[in-house]
Amino acid sequence: MEATNSYLESVKKQFLYYKTLGEKAMDQLEPEQLFVSINEDTNSIATIVKHLSGNMLSRWTDFLTTDGEKEWRNRDSEFDSHFYGNDKDSIMKLWEKGWDCFLEALNGLKTEQLSEIIYIRNEGHSVIEAINRQLAHYPYHVGQIVFYAKMLKNSEWTSLSIPKNKSNSYNSEKFSKEKSIQHFTDDEMNKLN
Repeated sequence: MEATNSYLESVKKQFLYYKTLGEKAMDQLEPEQLFVSINEDTNSIATIVKHLSGNMLSRWTDFLTTDGEKEWRNRDSEFDSHFYGNDKDSIMKLWEKGWDCFLEALNGLKTEQLSEIIYIRNEGHSVIEAINRQLAHYPYHVGQIVFYAKMLKNSEWTSLSIPKNKSNSYNSEKFSKEKSIQHFTDDEMNKLN
């Protein structure tokens, strides 16, 4: 039981960390930069947000009792360049809507439910497998957002992790402290806030 409690707490912290990274990256951009697409095969940050939100809403709405690929989801439309409200506020509302749905589902889980079987496109997954699947998927897209934001930034970028050429001082600070057991995101979230 302790390992599954620890697992749930760990993944909650990791997802919140990646959510925050995405937000801090987007905060550094001008609103119009969210809609920039370098070429036909590249998604804008707004499109990535639209896809993440669509995935979260589909996967985590009634996820214990219905298939994660909902009939009402139109995945292909998540990748078109049409938006309802071409402004940063609309994109951030879409971002929050998806994350709220997902985090509510995650926060509502009980440890005994982690081994239950749920379905995504008729393929059975344990709840742990479904969470792990998204723990790879969501940070993948957040990484795209961060990378793209760094490329689009017209002025100085505020680092979201260890700044360039600062690894030695970062490590010195870490090793100057006593050993402790904590989640890796604890210090990182403090730096981001």
